[in-house]
Amino acid sequence: MADRVYKKSLLRNLFNVFNLIVLLFFSFLCIYPFYYIFIVSISSPDGVARGFYLFPTGIDLTTYSMLFKRDDLLRAFFISIMRTVLGSFITIFLSSFAAYLMTMEEMLFRKFVYRFMIVSMYLNAGLIPWYITMRAYGLTNNFIVYILPGALNAFFIILVKTFIEQLPASLEESAAIDGASFVKIFIFIIIPLSMPIIATIAVFAAVGQWNSWMDNFFLVNSKSLRTIQLVLYNYMDEAVRIAQSMKQMGGGGGGADVARRMNISAVNVRMAATMVTVFPILLVYPYLQKYFVKGIMLGAIKG
Repeated sequence: MADRVYKKSLLRNLFNVFNLIVLLFFSFLCIYPFYYIFIVSISSPDGVARGFYLFPTGIDLTTYSMLFKRDDLLRAFFISIMRTVLGSFITIFLSSFAAYLMTMEEMLFRKFVYRFMIVSMYLNAGLIPWYITMRAYGLTNNFIVYILPGALNAFFIILVKTFIEQLPASLEESAAIDGASFVKIFIFIIIPLSMPIIATIAVFAAVGQWNSWMDNFFLVNSKSLRTIQLVLYNYMDEAVRIAQSMKQMGGGGGGADVARRMNISAVNVRMAATMVTVFPILLVYPYLQKYFVKGIMLGAIKG
């Protein structure tokens, strides 16, 4: 009996060790690409040319200093932050409110509106009709173009609606009996109880706003309204062109060396620009992580 218990304990320990090794390996696969981008961005061009895999060589922050010395970078960074904060807040509030309306049987044509929103997720008019519509509404060269088109999101409405339907109806009924209005019930009862799913769509909305650049590219010509994604893209493209031109000009030994260094510097620029673009949005996850998994699981039980 004791030998059997010992063998089971040994097998359990071996399985736990094996499981830990596998999970650490997959964690490494997930983390290493981002880590590699970081060490390339802070390494010297010569170190990048020699190649490395785990530790940076010849730490050089020149690329970051070049990025942050650009006059338009800080302005674009501010525009992106304002777009992310305001756009996410408006999208979360309006989508949650619309989802709450979809749960009320008193709403006229509720099923038709809800199904129409679902259909809108699968049909897209295309780039040209979208551009013509934005121009017709006067949203070109306007900060509102970053916020208004995405104020309602059908996917968010589906998630929040499904979550709200799982809440006890007695809470709303008791609040209505006490004299609470429709808006008060939504603000003081529905929103606090729906924080898991609201945090979930907050992550989606913030990431979508921060990473979006097509509306800036097609609809905004003003340099004062450019977002950081488009600015950094233009800067990376400019760095690559300079490196390519230097490579073509480098005929002699010294010129070839300059061309090689400029080419590697373009790699540094791409990696540093990626870090500058990705790092701020990563700060959102630690604050919303505890709600994220719970919200996406509970909000996706029903369709």
